[in-house]
Amino acid sequence: MQKETHPEDFKKVYKPEFKEKFDEISKLLPRFSSSYQGWYSEAQAVIKQLIPDRLQDFVRHYEIPKGRKDISWTNYTIEDYLQGLRVTRGYNKEVVVDSRAAIPRFEQQIAILRAADKRFESSLFDIRQLVQANVLDSEIDIARVLRKNGFLRAAGAVVGVVIEKHLAQVCINHSVRITKKNPAISDFNDALKAADAMDAAQWRSVQYLGDLRNICCHNKGKEPTDQQTDDLIEGAEKLIKTLF
Repeated sequence: MQKETHPEDFKKVYKPEFKEKFDEISKLLPRFSSSYQGWYSEAQAVIKQLIPDRLQDFVRHYEIPKGRKDISWTNYTIEDYLQGLRVTRGYNKEVVVDSRAAIPRFEQQIAILRAADKRFESSLFDIRQLVQANVLDSEIDIARVLRKNGFLRAAGAVVGVVIEKHLAQVCINHSVRITKKNPAISDFNDALKAADAMDAAQWRSVQYLGDLRNICCHNKGKEPTDQQTDDLIEGAEKLIKTLF
């Protein structure tokens, strides 16, 4: 936009080492007046889908206000710019407002679109979290079936995997790095506590679940009890619903 209407101002934003290539770089830029409408339509659709509460703001920067009686810097829009509108007054043709007033409007539209991009990333995160929660719930249901039929060790093994998967995701959520190649429940638990991503009570609870899981999967000299298996299943279910 600035390149089309005020090329000298546009040239000033380039660093000295790029000014020699100004003409070459300028040729690569799209022409705003002919490409904006396509960009606007696509951007409007994205904003309507992701952040509909900002759609009116986005459109306001483009459309000429209804009932506008005079034109000033505060109500000059991108639509005015595309029509080549320029307002002067007096015999000396003093400029009241011109295309420069549309530049901040376009900058605001870009800022709103960037906010939509952030919302999109957040939406993907929410979907990923929801899918994983559903998967873990299904695996806990499998563990309950195994426990009901007397396969206590198998039930414990399934729940142990559920806990490890969930703690791994919690570490990702809190940007907690795990350096161990094959981390166990205790590794995730200690790392999250060290990063203040969980309190002492949560840490002790996970530590207890890790002990129960070890009884089910590793301690061949001691069979897990029904109560221990139940505690493990119920504890894992609570964990995935309270620690994020």
